[in-house]
Amino acid sequence: MKSGAVLETLIGLIVLIAAGAFLFYGQGQLDEGPGRAGYTITARFSSIGDLSRGAEVRVAGVPVGTVSGIELDQQTYFARTIFKIRSDVEIPDDSTAKIAMAGLLGGAYVEIEPGGSTEMLPEGGEIEFTQGSVDLFDLIGEAVMGRGSGASTSP
Repeated sequence: MKSGAVLETLIGLIVLIAAGAFLFYGQGQLDEGPGRAGYTITARFSSIGDLSRGAEVRVAGVPVGTVSGIELDQQTYFARTIFKIRSDVEIPDDSTAKIAMAGLLGGAYVEIEPGGSTEMLPEGGEIEFTQGSVDLFDLIGEAVMGRGSGASTSP
């Protein structure tokens, strides 16, 4: 019976080490994790759709950060989003941020389209030009009903 107890203890130890390794790896992947440099910028959107904390922030399709917070601006009723951007990526202060979908069933992410300014957003800076989330079902409904396309229902 002793060899069975030793085997169970050994398997338990291996499971604990594996769980610890996953936690360590997961913490290292977070932008807020230790050893990860970066800076914070914000943007306000009229609608964020399915965007959530932890979603990617991309420039030209390349991940450069994550959404680190989302809160409601009580005065404008816009969604104030907070992004953690890698320190090696500079964002021009006239850039545009929009919420995009990663495919038909994919999750939402933020796409930043860099502007042409030579001035960069500082820590805590805000992207002024934004485009909120577009509801796919609303677009399909408008296309089916003929609204927004200039189609007329009168003879």
